Amino acid sequence: MGHFYETIPPNIYEWILEQKMLFVSTAPLAASGHVNVSPKGGQYFGLIDDKTFWYHDLTGSGCETISHLKENGRITVMFAGFVGAPRIVRLWGHGRVIERESAEFNAFVTANDVKTIPATRSIILVDVHQVGSSCGYSVPFYDFKDYRTTLNEVFEKKKKAYETGRSKEDMPRYWAYKNAWSIDGLPGMTKGLETGAKESVEPITKMIGPWAPAAPFGPKSFKLSNQLRYQLTKLDSTRVQLKSVLLMVVVAFVVGVVLAAYGPALVEAQRERLEGLLM
Repeated sequence: MGHFYETIPPNIYEWILEQKMLFVSTAPLAASGHVNVSPKGGQYFGLIDDKTFWYHDLTGSGCETISHLKENGRITVMFAGFVGAPRIVRLWGHGRVIERESAEFNAFVTANDVKTIPATRSIILVDVHQVGSSCGYSVPFYDFKDYRTTLNEVFEKKKKAYETGRSKEDMPRYWAYKNAWSIDGLPGMTKGLETGAKESVEPITKMIGPWAPAAPFGPKSFKLSNQLRYQLTKLDSTRVQLKSVLLMVVVAFVVGVVLAAYGPALVEAQRERLEGLLM
């Protein structure tokens, strides 16, 4: 039978820290968008307290979690007991992205003594509002052998290549190529968006067939599309709503009309009043 909690109980807290793998699920708001599920292996996660979970978001070919969290924040993290007693634990909450090379990222890793690696592109911080624990009776047994090191090695090599003068091996260019946009066209990593627009990095084509996002000005216009989408994203990030702008324009117009119609009469009335006082 399942049990639900508003915070992570002590026994589940310790159990989470012992796990070798987790799964993350997010989704865009649009009904036509695609739900994403990502397996996360490794020792790159932790708990700050009984309602705050975090993990390293490592650089890869996609950026769905980043894009979805920036749009709506919804996230579910799941752990499954592959060894020992059966158990499935889900953490439901609101997640946010703390991108590498930002002041907030540096402050977080310092305050929480987090060791980053070259592949780290962000920290995903989850404010947990519900915890669910269920039996997991059908989860099979698996023996943990070791962590894979391939991803770490790939980005360690890229880092060394960049440091020896190969400027195109820098991480922002990689993020611009693969992590700037989700498969549904939602903006991803800020640094990737900025670098893609600044250096005209053509983003990778994601998905094929009728579900693939179309370039707006023909099949060869992805670079222009990237520039336009980036500028629109920047505009949206200022949080200046179009309705507010239009309202200010309408108010200014009405005030202008009123002043044009009644301004001279008001000025004349005040002039006559002033002359009366002086006399």
